Amino acid sequence: MLLVVLLVSILNSSSSLSVTSSIATIAYSETGSDSSWDKFIGALLNSLVFVVVVTVATFILVLFFYLRCTKFLKIYMGFSSFVVLGFMGGEIALFLIEEFSVPVDCITFLVLLFNFAVIGVLAVFMSKMPIIVTQGYLVLIGMLVAYWFTLLPEWTTWVLLVAMALYDLAAVLLPVGPLRLLVELAMSRDEDIPALVYEARPVTHHDSASRPVQRRIWRERQNARLDSEDSSSLNSDLNSTVSIVQSSHNGARIARVEEGQVSERDAQLSAPLIDRRMDAQDGMSTESLMLEGMGLGSSGAIKLGLGDFIFYSVLVGRAAMYDFMTVYACYLAIVAGLGITLVLLALYQKALPALPVSIALGVLFYFLTRFLLEVFIVQCSLNLLMF
Repeated sequence: MLLVVLLVSILNSSSSLSVTSSIATIAYSETGSDSSWDKFIGALLNSLVFVVVVTVATFILVLFFYLRCTKFLKIYMGFSSFVVLGFMGGEIALFLIEEFSVPVDCITFLVLLFNFAVIGVLAVFMSKMPIIVTQGYLVLIGMLVAYWFTLLPEWTTWVLLVAMALYDLAAVLLPVGPLRLLVELAMSRDEDIPALVYEARPVTHHDSASRPVQRRIWRERQNARLDSEDSSSLNSDLNSTVSIVQSSHNGARIARVEEGQVSERDAQLSAPLIDRRMDAQDGMSTESLMLEGMGLGSSGAIKLGLGDFIFYSVLVGRAAMYDFMTVYACYLAIVAGLGITLVLLALYQKALPALPVSIALGVLFYFLTRFLLEVFIVQCSLNLLMF
């Protein structure tokens, strides 16, 4: 969000930048001579088209993931990341070079840009790199996409933010929501979703080899919970022999854990920010949750889709075009909304969308702050005229 605000502040006055033409403006192109009602209706049409395209694309992603075309999806995601880093990043880099008069020749620029984009794709998808490098590239990808969204017409931007928050709510919570289907499919297969997901620093475990077993145990417990409402049936969840492979400095050793011998520490996912309390209603700990879209990965770290970061940044970037006081208000509203979502995550024990609460608070605080500032300015002007 800070980087998007800086880019908007630096490049917003540049004459080389203009409103972009994209899928978000395919139905209506806003002009200054249009009335407010026409702009609102046009923004609704643009947002509807954009949400439909995103919904269709997500269902196609679910279909390919269901057909186990994981390699194809990773290649597609890698190509998309390369386009964002190479083309969008390159164009913004040219704007910055022109703005600050940086002396660089085109060959050096192209070589640096190509290496920058390739390393970014490798860091995010293709190889294991330090987590700080992966996080850094994910932040840059989100910043570049968010900045281009801030170039959309104002009415389209605000209506699109609200529309995406509603879409996120439906896609995660509805039984046939594409994001919910994707998360459930990934959990049933013990696979990671081939998507751009920001992951905080994972919780380290001494027995890292037992994590897949923990996820299988979790799934068995969830299935047993759905099959029977009787809490006594929880004892029969682990009726099969589970092989746990543990590594040590002296070598690998295999331990077979028979029925009823799995410890509580091995049968639960470590979940920071989640209290280790037992739910009296169903006898299961609040750590045994399906928390992928906005929640926890197999490493126990908080995970958040990159799209959430993008639309957070679009909101504060649009606020930066008006006033920095509005930026502060929107930033605090977004962080507060994210905190509320984390609290709801622990209470409802299910995957939750991260956009609705933060976007609702951010949009509300933007218009309240802008209205209050305008009222304050008018009042000060009247006082000066009176004196």
